[in-house]
Amino acid sequence: MDTPVPFKLFTGTANVALSKSIADHLGTELCRAEVRRFSDGEIFVEVQESVRGADVFVIQPTCHPVNDSLMELLIMIDALRRSSTRSITAVLPYYGYARQDRKVQSRVPITAKLVADLLTAGGVNRVVAMDLHAGQIQGFFNIPFDHLFAKPVLLSHIRQNYALDKLVIVSPDAGGVERARAFAKRLDVSLAIIDKRRPRPNEVQALNLIGDVKGKRAIIVDDMIDTAGTLVQSVQVLLDSGAKSVCAACTHGVFSGSAFERIRDSRLEEVVCTDTIPLSANMASLPKIKALSVAPLLAEAIKRIHGFESVSSLFE
Repeated sequence: MDTPVPFKLFTGTANVALSKSIADHLGTELCRAEVRRFSDGEIFVEVQESVRGADVFVIQPTCHPVNDSLMELLIMIDALRRSSTRSITAVLPYYGYARQDRKVQSRVPITAKLVADLLTAGGVNRVVAMDLHAGQIQGFFNIPFDHLFAKPVLLSHIRQNYALDKLVIVSPDAGGVERARAFAKRLDVSLAIIDKRRPRPNEVQALNLIGDVKGKRAIIVDDMIDTAGTLVQSVQVLLDSGAKSVCAACTHGVFSGSAFERIRDSRLEEVVCTDTIPLSANMASLPKIKALSVAPLLAEAIKRIHGFESVSSLFE
């Protein structure tokens, strides 16, 4: 009789709370590994229990500080690979550098591809990520890649807390139309699109609305909110166009730069995100911010991957 292959769960330091929640949903505990930094900033990882012959899952969003989180993940993967694991799956609730997914001008990098190469060279056998900024990033890998979506979690919240007969889903740009349309279709509500011009990163020049939002509660849907500059401008456009109120929903609450002040001072009614990225203390203190957990979703994906079950059926 074959001995069952054990699975072991490790976490980096980027989002320990999410990792603990995933472990709780799986009815297990996080395995012991020490992550420390030397005085010059070098990262050191020591795996403190046997992983020989085990299927190992390492949970680490490559969020702020992005470079430290990424290096920590790579170093932990190397330590595990040298410890005779059966397989290593990198679970990235948030994939850092995903916005650098193509060449938009001459002599610039495709850093999302570089990250894929680093993970593969480091010894990862499989990658799990949530709501990539560009789905095509999956093609940067020559190993199995499971692309999960927070849509079920966000949709459940919207259905429970919003009156659907007066709701309109809004895409903040042309690139997000497919995502917003998927939300609108499942909720059976109308769709509006904001057309924007972006001359430079984190800078928006002009906004125009396509669709009818008059007298409705608008929900701006996006994969992430970073500096919130585009978001608060979109709010004003929607209110000027007759929207009764404006909320926002995203998977990744990056909330960098002046995001706190912009959201605090805006006319946004609510901003819903998930816990793929831990909220800073000031963001968590904002009554407008509501973080939903994707731990049950990630836990179920890990369980199915280890058991060679279908992951895609999670979304059917």
